[in-house]
Amino acid sequence: MDDPMEYSRIKAWAGEWGGRVDYVDYVKRNGDLGVLVAFSRILWPRFIEVGDCVLWDRVYEESNFSLWCDSLSGDTRKIEATLNQLRVWQIVDFEDVGDDREAMEFLAVRIVESWKSALRAEFPGRSFDVRILDSEDGPIVTFSADSK
Repeated sequence: MDDPMEYSRIKAWAGEWGGRVDYVDYVKRNGDLGVLVAFSRILWPRFIEVGDCVLWDRVYEESNFSLWCDSLSGDTRKIEATLNQLRVWQIVDFEDVGDDREAMEFLAVRIVESWKSALRAEFPGRSFDVRILDSEDGPIVTFSADSK
């Protein structure tokens, strides 16, 4: 999927309107300002630096961070990759069918692109590996310092 209009739910909804509407109209009709405001923080997260680690502010909790530092022998990349995870299925309900799986992947790719831009904007001198991990439950977006 390269276009939100290819997603069956949006396509069907637009078809009911005679095809004169698109994904922006879909959001207007079906969205909620609170959801969109919250989602904007998912697309453009805040980051904090703890020691040598860059973390998504949502995932930092001091005692948990300390446990992972000890468990991973202080390996910054592993700590970041472990903590900086967004399990896409945890932010939206979906059916485990091809079309929804494809839409989840589409969403994960957009989140990766946004996180790359957000990290580049906040840390212009640093390089990050932002990627999608596959799991049986769906995509997981994560980032860590680039090894290069």
